[in-house]
Amino acid sequence: MFETLPGFREFYPEACERRNHIFRKWKQVAHTFGFSEYDPPLLEPLELYIEKSGEEIVTQLFNFVDKGGRAVSLRPELTPSLARLVGAKANSIKRPVKWYAIGENFRYEKQQRGRLRSHYQLNCDILGEPGPGADAELIAVCLKSLTTFGLTSQDLVLRLSDRTLWMLYLAALGIEGDKATRVLGVIDKMERETREVVIEKLKPVFNDGAADFLGKIETLTKIRSLEELRAFLVAQTASNTSNSTNKEQIEARLGEWASLLDYLEAYGVRDYVRVDLGIVRGLAYYTGFVFEIFELGANGTEGRALAGGGRYDHLVKKLGYPDMHAVGFGMGDVTLTDILERKKLIPTYVDAPEIFAVIGGATERKAALAGIAALRGAGYRVDYPLREVAFGKQFKLAGQSGARLALIFGTDEVAAGTVKLRDMAGGTEMAVPAEHLVPAVREFFEHGHLHP
Repeated sequence: MFETLPGFREFYPEACERRNHIFRKWKQVAHTFGFSEYDPPLLEPLELYIEKSGEEIVTQLFNFVDKGGRAVSLRPELTPSLARLVGAKANSIKRPVKWYAIGENFRYEKQQRGRLRSHYQLNCDILGEPGPGADAELIAVCLKSLTTFGLTSQDLVLRLSDRTLWMLYLAALGIEGDKATRVLGVIDKMERETREVVIEKLKPVFNDGAADFLGKIETLTKIRSLEELRAFLVAQTASNTSNSTNKEQIEARLGEWASLLDYLEAYGVRDYVRVDLGIVRGLAYYTGFVFEIFELGANGTEGRALAGGGRYDHLVKKLGYPDMHAVGFGMGDVTLTDILERKKLIPTYVDAPEIFAVIGGATERKAALAGIAALRGAGYRVDYPLREVAFGKQFKLAGQSGARLALIFGTDEVAAGTVKLRDMAGGTEMAVPAEHLVPAVREFFEHGHLHP
């Protein structure tokens, strides 16, 4: 006997229905927003992920050397493949690129609630468009991919932040380059660590001023409006009279914030959005607006993250292709399925045929199969006993199948060149010529009852 590998899932038919329900909704939303579907390889060169995330990513991968001597990996995410695909056609592809994918990703890491070694993920990305209009479109499709299931602003909060603004603020304090990236890495984990630990991590950059800097950051990350944000930054940079360019850049960036929030208001999703500089998205390749969407508890407390993304304007160039602006998000199926099940927002699907055929015997089977083939050709789901079963028992099987319509190919019916239709809900019956079977069945499903 064999067991499922740790961190992997199998999908029995009922689970497949739930999963496919989520996929259908995701696809529908992506198409209404004008996104086109792509499908990258499941196996990619290992170097693709190292180039994007650094050598440390290897410990989290299902990687190996293939029979051709190539270092390869099962994909842990979709974004590097997307950047490679778009980058390869960067000089000819129509912009903006609006693509989406639903794919299985793999990470060899410790299992925990909401995080397995294999999961499905929706990715939507817009490439080739630098303005906040693309960020707004991306945030709107992300939120719609959640609210389409019935989730509301009582269930979700989108925490909106900005790596560009963080970099400008740190630059005003004289912190730039690798030091700034290191500081953002500390801030990214700040909510999960004690104040003392955060101060120790900041000391290599700020020395004795680490506690003072953390106090400023704690104030900044509690700001919830653009007006408060502008006031804070003006006050913090007022003493820096030598760098007028930095102040102008900060003011220009705040103008882009205003545009983005106006767009989101127009989209009707502003109620979901919270200004929150506490989100910085630890990955260094993010370059502009970033966000994460969290589940809200009954008392307004935040639960697990359901989706996240942001700008990554330099990734395509980093992988060796022409430079291209980009913004995207990822949304996994594990945490989404969990919240939908808890809130009873996944419908119960009945895995049943539409039609069940009752067949008299071996003599009638040929005529029955011809009728069944015609109905299947017309798109109906038809089932029947694969071996000869007593006539009476077949009616019991028809009732157990959940089918709305039964077809009776009995000795008398086949001899007369007819098929008897039985409405399984109402019990009414009617006979139709075999050559009129498909239109008669179509009329039944259009009107919901038989028309003798």
